[in-house]
Amino acid sequence: MQALRKTGPEPGAIELQDVPRPTAAPGQVVVDVAAAGLCGTDLHILDGSYGSRPPVTLGHEVSGTIATVGAGVDPARVGERVALETFFSTCGECRDCRGGSPNRCRSRVSIGSGADGGFAEQVVAPARNARRLPAHVSSEAGALSEPLACVCRSLFQPTPAVRAGDRVLVIGPGAIGLLAAQVARVSGGEPAVLGTPADAERLEVARALGFTVAADPADAPADVDVVLECSGSGAGMALGIERVRRGGRYVQIGQRGDAVPVDLALVSFHELVITGGFASTADSWDRAMRLLDHRLVDLEPLVSRRYPLRDWQAAFDAVRTSAGVKQLLCPERTP
Repeated sequence: MQALRKTGPEPGAIELQDVPRPTAAPGQVVVDVAAAGLCGTDLHILDGSYGSRPPVTLGHEVSGTIATVGAGVDPARVGERVALETFFSTCGECRDCRGGSPNRCRSRVSIGSGADGGFAEQVVAPARNARRLPAHVSSEAGALSEPLACVCRSLFQPTPAVRAGDRVLVIGPGAIGLLAAQVARVSGGEPAVLGTPADAERLEVARALGFTVAADPADAPADVDVVLECSGSGAGMALGIERVRRGGRYVQIGQRGDAVPVDLALVSFHELVITGGFASTADSWDRAMRLLDHRLVDLEPLVSRRYPLRDWQAAFDAVRTSAGVKQLLCPERTP
């Protein structure tokens, strides 16, 4: 089968290769991949700025259909449409694992970086990580269940970030930002979404989802109760700290690899509460799937373009230029 592989540690070491099809060990399932979403983390892995264990197949936002199961897994699960949790393994013994935060485990191995991921025709994963998709969610859009679970981790841990009636500023109209805006609205908040002039396509999706949008900070609300920073940009972080009201809450969701200067004096002067979230946990996946089950979050409008594996370069280029909201790689079956 075909798989898009990080072949070495050096930047740009990526190749579409023919590899053997995976088999399911006890407690595992093999999934026929319907779609795998691209995100900034994939670019960082490609560039060598995010840790990986090459040679490894990329792709951690994965959905598809269970093709085969290993020993100890209910054979009735074959044919089930699923999205995959990302952690392939954790130590299970450290303080964070025992405390329900395996995302912080120093020994964690994730699909798409430490174990083979979903930029392939098939992927193998622990059966417990295969989350059944609601019938109304398409197999392809289901790949966005993973970033939704990440958003749920950031917005509800350690305490809910958004409360009923809160004025919320979402900085960054990418997939994470538009998912965060939807979850904030479900929580009773009143979100506005801020982008840049280059985000016209993304802001149009935000508008279609019913959100107030702005392409210029001058047009975005100030003195808000909550800022959800989803851009990962230095300018977005600095603006967020400035725009949150005294005693307000700032949540850092967007990821960035280098240090960013931020006026932390405002944290004490304004008595701000700053929290952040990394990846997802079983609890945040539970919440994400409930939101989908009850049709409270819509994934489909966020899917911008679908690419076969052979066009992976075009898909990566689209992510680099912030074209659309979410790009999907949709593998074609080979004999």
